[in-house]
Amino acid sequence: MDTTPPTPAVLADPDALGVALAEIAEEAGRLILPLWRSGLDVQTKSDSSPVTVADQRAEALILERLAARFPGVPVISEEDASESGLPLEIADRFFLVDPLDGTKAFVRGDPNFTVNIGLIEGGRPVAGAVVAPPTNEVWRTCAAGVIKTEPGKSPRQVCVRPWPSAGGVALISHTMKPEALAELRARYGFATTEAMDSSIKLCRIAEGAADIYPRHGPTMEWDIAAAHAVLLAAGGSLTTVEGAPFVYGKAAEGFRNGWFVARGA
Repeated sequence: MDTTPPTPAVLADPDALGVALAEIAEEAGRLILPLWRSGLDVQTKSDSSPVTVADQRAEALILERLAARFPGVPVISEEDASESGLPLEIADRFFLVDPLDGTKAFVRGDPNFTVNIGLIEGGRPVAGAVVAPPTNEVWRTCAAGVIKTEPGKSPRQVCVRPWPSAGGVALISHTMKPEALAELRARYGFATTEAMDSSIKLCRIAEGAADIYPRHGPTMEWDIAAAHAVLLAAGGSLTTVEGAPFVYGKAAEGFRNGWFVARGA
């Protein structure tokens, strides 16, 4: 007898799926926002990265909501992976969750942190929602592309922009060294840069506010999956540095990512 839970119909409806993921991410964002700039304690995980009670509470809520809305669909999430370890294999369809991407920014009091929920199928990010709690900006995938909502404005569809004639805008990390930046500028030809943390960089490209994000450094799959889905749906791309497709579900590599380049049109 097959005891596998039935697949929710919402998984087959891109619009309903995007809304559902956004609702869960927004709820998590409302939970952690009061903890921002509150002087909460910061712990150090085994990989030397920071974690706070905000990360933990947001993840617990997201896992509970996903289990209720999407029974039977596995979830790989950052804090659970840190505490319980990673599976040696994963299903073709699964969620990747980063409950608070940009914890260092969160701890510093900077506004560039996000809540991320992405759905992977066949190694590709097919749906996602990203929330920036300080500004209550929300990006979610839908059948037609990407919808952005923010306070005081009507929901609108967003998309990437063509490379500007005066040169593109590259998004980089705050910690990038001048010599590394010079090397990236020579390689990718952008004109100006803006430093920010978290997956919001991919969302800024998706909405046409920037053009490229070259990441020559380590990340984990949950760091970028949701925003990658948003970028793809908005007409952008994310590939390896060599231009090969970027895949998910790399259990044998501990769900670690190699270098990548995210681009607009």
